[in-house]
Amino acid sequence: MRIDAKADVHASAVIELGAVIEAGARVGPFSVIGAQVVLRSGVDVKSHAVVTGITEIGEDTVIFPGAVIGEIPQDLKFKGEETRLIVGKRNRIREGVTMNTGTEGGGGETRVGDDCLFMTGSHVAHDTIVGDRVIVANQGAIAGHCVIGDDVIIGGLSGVHQWVRVGKGAIIGAVTMVTNDVIPYGLVQGPRGSLDGLNLVGLKRRGVGRADISALRAAFQSLANGEGAFQERARHLKDNAESAYVHEILDFILGSSDRSFLTPER
Repeated sequence: MRIDAKADVHASAVIELGAVIEAGARVGPFSVIGAQVVLRSGVDVKSHAVVTGITEIGEDTVIFPGAVIGEIPQDLKFKGEETRLIVGKRNRIREGVTMNTGTEGGGGETRVGDDCLFMTGSHVAHDTIVGDRVIVANQGAIAGHCVIGDDVIIGGLSGVHQWVRVGKGAIIGAVTMVTNDVIPYGLVQGPRGSLDGLNLVGLKRRGVGRADISALRAAFQSLANGEGAFQERARHLKDNAESAYVHEILDFILGSSDRSFLTPER
């Protein structure tokens, strides 16, 4: 166990032998920090939280009461192998959030980027990769082996099926089940999620120029209404696309995936 002299650990907290708590980190009352946990500087673990497993929490991340971070996967194939959870910097992990370590069959690591917000009761399952600035609203759940791009928003009470990729800048509406890949900047909503358009509000908020937004709109219409299968339409578009944002969508569609895509309705 290595607790820096400048860390603030409440007397009622349980710190298991082997844990590393860096300068400026705080551990609140009745929280539990496991033997293989690393809390980087400025981490704030509030009361009644559990951080366990082979888990690293990045600088200035805040973990709120009742969260359980780094427990074993909810996967019957897991047999106790050593796997890990890596959480980046400046995340806000609210009350009751759960994040699991990886599995040997899924690469052994669950990873969360920087500056994310996980609202009350949300879940990140084994072997999932979450990008930067992701928001998962209350009770949203990301299943195992998913890849969630930067700047994605997942609405409350929504679920992302295992092995699904959600592209950069996409938004998932509330109470939505996502069973197939979502293109970057896509807008998905409805009980059985359908691709209803582009996240134009998010694009404008990030300062994307009018020319790129026009190009994205045109590309989306071509993907929705063009000839041939969805990936054939993407290949055809790729030959003529000039916008970098459009290329992000096309590269995503033409990349490798274990699932099919949510496609625009004709």
